[in-house]
Amino acid sequence: MRLNAGATIVIDLGKTLSKVSLWDRAGAMIDRRVRPNRLVATDGIRRLDLDGIGAWLVETLGAFADHPVERIIPVGHGAGVVALTGDAVAFPPLDYEQVIPAGVLAAYRRERDPFALTGSPALPDGLNIGSQLFWLERLYPEAMAGATLLPWAQYWAWFLTGRAVSEVTSLGCHSDLWSPAAGDFSPLARRLGWAARFAPVVRAGDGVGPLTPAIAAATGLSPRVEVLAGLHDSNAALLAARGFPEIGGGEATVLSTGTWFIGMRSPAGPFDTAALPEARDCLVNVDVHGRPVPSARFMGGREIETLIELDTRRVDIKPDQPALLAAVPRVLDADAMILPTLARGCGPFPEARFAFRNRPDDWMERRAAACLYAALMTTTALDLIGSRDRILVEGRFAEAEVFVRALAALRPDCAIYTANAHNDVSFGALRLVDPSLTPSGDLVRVIPLTQDLAPYRTNWLAALAAGQEETRA
Repeated sequence: MRLNAGATIVIDLGKTLSKVSLWDRAGAMIDRRVRPNRLVATDGIRRLDLDGIGAWLVETLGAFADHPVERIIPVGHGAGVVALTGDAVAFPPLDYEQVIPAGVLAAYRRERDPFALTGSPALPDGLNIGSQLFWLERLYPEAMAGATLLPWAQYWAWFLTGRAVSEVTSLGCHSDLWSPAAGDFSPLARRLGWAARFAPVVRAGDGVGPLTPAIAAATGLSPRVEVLAGLHDSNAALLAARGFPEIGGGEATVLSTGTWFIGMRSPAGPFDTAALPEARDCLVNVDVHGRPVPSARFMGGREIETLIELDTRRVDIKPDQPALLAAVPRVLDADAMILPTLARGCGPFPEARFAFRNRPDDWMERRAAACLYAALMTTTALDLIGSRDRILVEGRFAEAEVFVRALAALRPDCAIYTANAHNDVSFGALRLVDPSLTPSGDLVRVIPLTQDLAPYRTNWLAALAAGQEETRA
C-alpha cells in the first residue's frame, strides 16, 4: 500500500527520550518534537512516567492538527509492560532499571526456561519482562490476577484507541516470554498464566483502531486517524536499514546506537541461535515477520555519557569531530584506555571491573578514549554473533567519527556504512505502511582511522584479562 492519502505520525517512546515525528506521504520528515523522559517513584519504586508522557503526547499531537494526518504508529523500548484492569491502568509500570528484591529474583530465575528455547539471557533488574511480572504478582496479587498485559509500545496504541493488543517484536525482546523458533509464547509464560493475560498478538503493521473521541477532541486530529499496533524500537531501526539494498539483500548486520548499542544480524544462511553465549549479553530478537535475529548488545550510550561526566557536549556533534580525531594519536601513544564495564551485568564483559588506565587530563583526549572504548566493545559484541561482510551503524553515534572510523579499522574485512540521520527508528516504523519506501540518500562507506589499532586492542584485551584474573583471585 502506498502512502497516498495523508501524513503519518510516529511516536518513539525510548528509555531517555520521547520523540514524535511527522512524515508526509512520500516518506519525507516534516517535523519532530522531543521530550527528555524522567522517572517517577511511588513506594520507593522507580516507575515509567505514564502521566507526564501522556500529557506531552496529547499536546504534541495537537500541534500537528492542521496536517492531513491519517495514521499513528507507536514505537517503544522492549522492556516495559503495563497492566490494565478494565479501562484503566492498574498501577504505574516499572522502570526496567528498578532493582528487584534478591529473593524474588532468585525465585524467578529458578522458573526460567533455557536460553535455547527463548533466546533471552538472564539480565539484571527488570530487563527481562518476566522478572517484572513475577515481582508485580507479589506486589499486586489481586490486580495482576485479572489484568490484561500490554508491551510498552502497545500501551500507547491502547492510550490512543482504547483497544488492547500485543505484538511479536516487543514480546520477543529478551522478555523470557517468547519462543522464537516456535513463534509462540514460551513454556514459562504459559505455565505461569501470563500468556493468557497478554492482549491478543497482532502484526506490527496491523490497524488497532481509530482515535478515541476524547483523544480526537483533545488533539484536534480527525477521529478517523488510524493507530497501528507498532513495534520495538531496535526492530524499527532494523526495518529502516533493510530499505537499503546493501543491507536488505543478504548477509548484513545493523548496529543501532543510542542508550543501548545493539547489533542485529541478518544471516545469509542458517544460524544456530542456541549457540550464542548467553552470559555475554547475546540474545535473539524477533523481527516484524517473526523471524529470529541473532543479536548482541551493551549499554554504549549510557557508558559514553558516564565517561564524559559533566560534559554536555556530545561526542557526536559535528564541530568537535576534527579535534576528536586529532586527539586519537595522543590517546594511543599514552596507552590511555577504558576497561569495561560501567553498566555492570550488561554487555560482553558483564562482570568485569571498570578502570580508566592512564586517564588523560585533556578534555578531547578523554572523549576520544570513550569513543575508542565503544569501538572495542562493539567489535567484541559483533564477533559474538558472527557479523561479517556489511555493517550499518545507525542512530545517534553514527555521527561520532572516532567511533565509526575506529570500528572500521578494527574490522578491515567488513564494509562499515553510515546513513542519513533521518533513516532511523521512525522511518523504519513508516516502512510498516509502505515496505517499498527507500531511505533518503545513499549509504556512506566509513573510512578507517589511519592509525593501527591492533596493538591498542591487544593491550586492551590483556589488561581486561588481567583485571578479570585479579577479580577471581
